[in-house]
Amino acid sequence: MKDQIIQAITEAMQQLSAEDKIHGEFTGEAQVTRSKDPTHGDYASNIAMVSAKIFGLAPRQLAGLLSDQLSSSALFEKIEIAGPGFINFFIAQKNHSQIISRILSEKSNFGNNQNGNKQAIYLEYVSANPTGPLHVGHGRGAAYGATLANLYIANGYQVHREYYVNDAGRQMDILATSVWLRYLELCGTEFTFPINGYKGDYIWDIAATAHRTHGNKYLVEPASFRGDLPKDEPEGGDKEKYIDALISVAKEKLQPEGYAIFFDLAINIILTDIKDDLYLFGVDYEQWYSERSLFSNNKIDDVIEKLKASNHIYEKSGALWFASSKLGDEKDRVVVRDNGQPTYFASDIAYHADKFSKGHSKIINIWGADHHGYIARVRAALTALNLDESKLEILLVQFAKLYCGNVKQQMSTRSGEFITLRELRKEVGSDAARFFYVMRKSEQHLDFDLDLAKSTSNENPMYYVQYAHARICSVLRQAEDTLDTNNLDRLEGLFSEDSEHTLMQKLADYPELIVSACDKNAPHLIVNYLRELAQKFHGYYNETQFLVDSQPLRNARLLLIASTKHVLANGLAILGVNAPDKM
Repeated sequence: MKDQIIQAITEAMQQLSAEDKIHGEFTGEAQVTRSKDPTHGDYASNIAMVSAKIFGLAPRQLAGLLSDQLSSSALFEKIEIAGPGFINFFIAQKNHSQIISRILSEKSNFGNNQNGNKQAIYLEYVSANPTGPLHVGHGRGAAYGATLANLYIANGYQVHREYYVNDAGRQMDILATSVWLRYLELCGTEFTFPINGYKGDYIWDIAATAHRTHGNKYLVEPASFRGDLPKDEPEGGDKEKYIDALISVAKEKLQPEGYAIFFDLAINIILTDIKDDLYLFGVDYEQWYSERSLFSNNKIDDVIEKLKASNHIYEKSGALWFASSKLGDEKDRVVVRDNGQPTYFASDIAYHADKFSKGHSKIINIWGADHHGYIARVRAALTALNLDESKLEILLVQFAKLYCGNVKQQMSTRSGEFITLRELRKEVGSDAARFFYVMRKSEQHLDFDLDLAKSTSNENPMYYVQYAHARICSVLRQAEDTLDTNNLDRLEGLFSEDSEHTLMQKLADYPELIVSACDKNAPHLIVNYLRELAQKFHGYYNETQFLVDSQPLRNARLLLIASTKHVLANGLAILGVNAPDKM
């Protein structure tokens, strides 16, 4: 409807110019918005105020000319001029009811941009380090990314969804060493576990798998290396140096073959669990991109050589530094340590360079808000590589805080104190988790109320929306009518209730909402819309009889709620939430 009004205004402008009633050329686009107050019409435009000066007219004078030109349009019931020059449009009733015909024709495709531009989007999200199970904090990024992918697809884009697996580097060494130390305990040795090791039952589980498979084959008595270690933090030492020393011990004692047993076992078990959790959460990917592949394909060495060639790399204290401070970063960054090992940042440079090589129109990274400081250095690297950094869009997601009652739950993978995404899914279900995760703007903090998510009351927004869909299905089952979709152009005379017109207006807003939510990367707008649509339906349900004796009126009302059912289901589908027939 909004597009139709914009087109009508544009044509009216052209006609006024052709009739020599205005002089000048308006090259912009008419701005049309939904009216918040129904007494001000269905839509309003400020076109007269923003363009009157071009034509040498007062805003209300131009508004009057446009109003006269548009008054014969069958699109409008009436047009009013308000204030300094606003034009308020009241949509003709028959145009309201036309939305029913469109929805029932398009059904699950209603709201999809059938004329989408088919641009290719490279979307990376979650990408949590595979050092432990996904916890509820990671779930928000998963729900946001998956919903955003659905939004882009609904708007005609081709989306490549990817998870970047950090399966190389120091954190993975800490993980493998943590598993080996627990394995030693299962072999009957005693050893004080490092402060900076990975804790949690899942480490014991992986170690137990190793012990069942290999017995005591990789047993090394702690006494053989304990005396050579520096002090850990509780003894007044440095926890980072202590864990690094343990990693060196593990690699030395186990040798490459033995160390690979624990390293590969840990990554394979944890990554398999992550994949299973996300799949069961309705999150799919086209690719799981391994960081280790950057080493095997020499892509890290390649980008470092390119940066050297462009004089963006220098050596200091035996390490190689990227001069990112000259390109907008707050300081320079190490890319190769003094021991010859590339840093995580070096891997990220190579990974992004590889992304850009694939020719996508836009590259989107969804990161946790704690990675905000990482943005400038990545953009600096792209600029140094002569890549168009404007193609990269980085969206930040605040971690969700889970509350059971009034008690905040911990979310630390390192300490092992966290509630997993799997536990949350089993507790409240995937539907509630997906819905609640995207209720707020991604950059806003989210307090996830576990008790509310489980409740079966109207206070639960997800339940409230799903219940609207189930209620409609119940009415349609009771009716047992075969809906008559002939002569839909005659429906307008059958709708006399205000609640019917406001419901149809809300349904007509859905296609525009899908475009807006995509343009703004804002899935929460869909949640807001569905809650408002459900509210309007429940109000209509409570004050209206659907199964009346008059067959034309009965059919019209059933067609209206059937249309509402389709829109509720379509919106929930983009969120990755089911639309139940019964509750």
